[in-house]
Order: sequence, then C-alpha cells, then structure tokens
Amino acid sequence: MTTTRPTLAASERLVLGKHVARLRRTGSLPAVIYGHGVPSQSITIDAHEFDVLHRHTGPNALVDVSIDGNKSAPVLIHAIQRHPVHQRVLHVDLLAVRMTEELTVEVPIVYTGISPAVELNGGTLLHMTETIRVRALPDHLPQALSLSIESLVDYEVTLHVRDLVIPSDVTLLTDLDEAVVRVQAPRQEEVAPVVAEAEGEGEPAAEGAEAAPEAESTES
Repeated sequence: MTTTRPTLAASERLVLGKHVARLRRTGSLPAVIYGHGVPSQSITIDAHEFDVLHRHTGPNALVDVSIDGNKSAPVLIHAIQRHPVHQRVLHVDLLAVRMTEELTVEVPIVYTGISPAVELNGGTLLHMTETIRVRALPDHLPQALSLSIESLVDYEVTLHVRDLVIPSDVTLLTDLDEAVVRVQAPRQEEVAPVVAEAEGEGEPAAEGAEAAPEAESTES
C-alpha cells in the first residue's frame, strides 16, 4: 500500500557504545528503533537526509523506515539527542507504531494573530503551557494546535486549554482549566523621589554650636 509519508533508508548497526563517534565522522547518524511488541534494533541513517526530513516535518509526523532494503514500517521520531554546544544531532530514538493502536503524545501550541495588549500597550506574551497531552491513532496525531491571541486585549485576559480547537478524532488529556497564555504588563521603572535639600545645607555651623575642645597647652 502506497503512502504519502516521508521515508528514511536505514542500515543495521553493529557498532555500539563510544565507537559510534566514528560513524558520525562518516556522515552516519546512530539511531534505535523500539516499540510495543517490537525488539529494540540499533540502526544507522544518513545524517544529512535526516536533517532535511526533520526540518520539513512536525514533531509528531510519521516516517516510513526501511532497514537494509526490507519492507518499510511506520515510526514516530520519539526523541532527538543533540550536542550541548553546536546542537548537532547525535542520536535519534524512533518509536515503531501500529496504525490501529492509539498513541499518547505532547503537541506544541502555536499562536496566531496579534494581541492588542502586546502590540499597542507594550506587554509581553507569557507562555504558561507550551504543549498539551493528547491521544489519537498514529495517522491522526496533530503536529501542532493553533490558538488565536487576538482576544488578549488587556492584562486581565487569560486563555486556557478549553480555548483550543481539538480535532474530533483526537482525545484531549490535559485539564481544560489549565492556563495557556496571557499578557504581562511592562515593568515600570522606579523613579527615586526628589528630596528637598535641608535648609542651610552647606552653610557654616549655626551660632551656639558646641565647639571642638582645644588641645591643652604643654607649656610649663
């Protein structure tokens, strides 16, 4: 059966542990496939090919992987390990899926429109929830959920999970009352109060002020 899913060619990987660094130097990316009822299998994929694919797919996109030219199987890009400095991909976890079994995933929230409280009043958009948890069949998983922020007209309005439009074939698992986004008022710069100078400041001491005692004469 032909699908429109993106594809990845993979090879079985025998190199494990610290020796995988040699694979990366040749342009190969170490990965592992695992899932319910599927034995874990170490593989390699082309690093450039994966980078191109990942830049053009969402976080919950299905990919068909073929190992050593065998029949392809659907997987979900489950986790990506990156280098802490230059963010190059070091390792990929691929989750083998069954198209008839629902999956539970985190879906990112993307914002649309313009908030008047931000655009006109100089407020800051405050994200209180970045993702929500849903359950759906693999080919029905949303890659993102949109939320319009045009109703954020002042600092009192808060949008919640219940304001998201959830597809009918997706089950929402996050609490409807969980806050998602609001606008934070700009910080007011504190202005130091002006203190009037004390009367006579800088003038000679007033008459009658106690004079400093003079040193005693040492003459005999």
